[in-house]
Amino acid sequence: MLRPDGSALVLTTDQAANVAAFNALASGDGDQHRADVGGILADAPFLFALLGGSLWSWPTARLLWGQVRKRGLRGLAAWMGTALAPARGWLEANYQSPVVQALWAPWVLHCGLTPESAYSAQMGKVIAFALEAAGAPVIKGGSGAAVRAFAGLIAEKGGQIRTGADVEEITVKDSRVTGVRLTSGEEISAKSVLASVAPGQLYGRLLRGVNLPEDREALRQFRHGRGNFQLHYALDRVPEWLTPGLDDVALIHLSDGIDAVSKSANEAERGLLPETPTICVGQPHRLDPSRCPPGKAVLWLQIPDAPRLIKGDAATAIEGQDWDQVKEAFADRLEAILARHIKDFDQIKLARRAYSPKDLERMNMTLVGGDPYGGHCGIDQFFIWRPFAHSTNGTGLVRGLIHIGASTHPGPGLGGGSGFNAAKRLGA
Repeated sequence: MLRPDGSALVLTTDQAANVAAFNALASGDGDQHRADVGGILADAPFLFALLGGSLWSWPTARLLWGQVRKRGLRGLAAWMGTALAPARGWLEANYQSPVVQALWAPWVLHCGLTPESAYSAQMGKVIAFALEAAGAPVIKGGSGAAVRAFAGLIAEKGGQIRTGADVEEITVKDSRVTGVRLTSGEEISAKSVLASVAPGQLYGRLLRGVNLPEDREALRQFRHGRGNFQLHYALDRVPEWLTPGLDDVALIHLSDGIDAVSKSANEAERGLLPETPTICVGQPHRLDPSRCPPGKAVLWLQIPDAPRLIKGDAATAIEGQDWDQVKEAFADRLEAILARHIKDFDQIKLARRAYSPKDLERMNMTLVGGDPYGGHCGIDQFFIWRPFAHSTNGTGLVRGLIHIGASTHPGPGLGGGSGFNAAKRLGA
């Protein structure tokens, strides 16, 4: 984490070092961190089963009954209430150092939440636990290596991968899936179809000929979250951060703290270009030198609080309401913030490329308005209510169809939880 005044705090995978660093900033902050992470560890079997398992299932029912026996009914209700706390309350009540608060506040944006969102405190603690346990690893050779690994596994098991084959419709007969029809007219038969798409694509296009009145009514109420803005740099040499200790940090948040994160997220949710966006800076070359030529460097910037649709500019400096018009001006704003922290940035910059929320949707139609989280992640659209209040583990009236992806439980993330749950169901 790096603040505008140059103060920084780096989290490591050494808990003792983290506790000491936090306590040095404010007495007791390190001890509180140990308690928060320890609480997640103690609750891990229960918590991660809720976050990753099929909620409407007998295993989850037995899990909850076990917690009632362990904690008592009132005790379980109290645990649930505590888990719904917002990150602002958690951080301001328990951490005295604004630097420690600033370390954790931006992470809730990566969950599609804000510091004021229900259960953002719990997700902040989960992230703290995960980062301290495993750090922020990258895939050697680039993210495409993960895709190639999965492709190899699928091929090894006799599966086939086809790209550039746009599905026009999921075919259904007598309320049962029969396969898919491509835009080319080709039909592929299947007993089961897993649809990793946003609800608008599923019910507005792929199932448009199927009578599903409850789902379509719910679709009208479904909300997407903030957009995402990406900015990529090729650098002539490794960046020299003006604040010591950041050279080998995989992910750096540029933000002043809770209020700054809250302000930028609120501006984006109101359709405004944030005056001072929360910026996440990735340095993949530090962990994987193969990502760029020797002696060079790459940076990627993620702005998780960009508006999907632009109504104006919070700073009243950028004119226009179309991302194609304002993209580079917004990128200039981000670059100005970044350049204040890196020595001679203008001299080492070789090239940059910006991707607006509109660009991201062009690249992937499921990123509606550049929303990478499959829909707003507020409590009313999460857990047993994702994507709709009546949803049940991604299944519905069409037998053999399973809705997976970020729009379904357990929501966005890198674990592929909904697909994993679907695979277990199909393999049972």
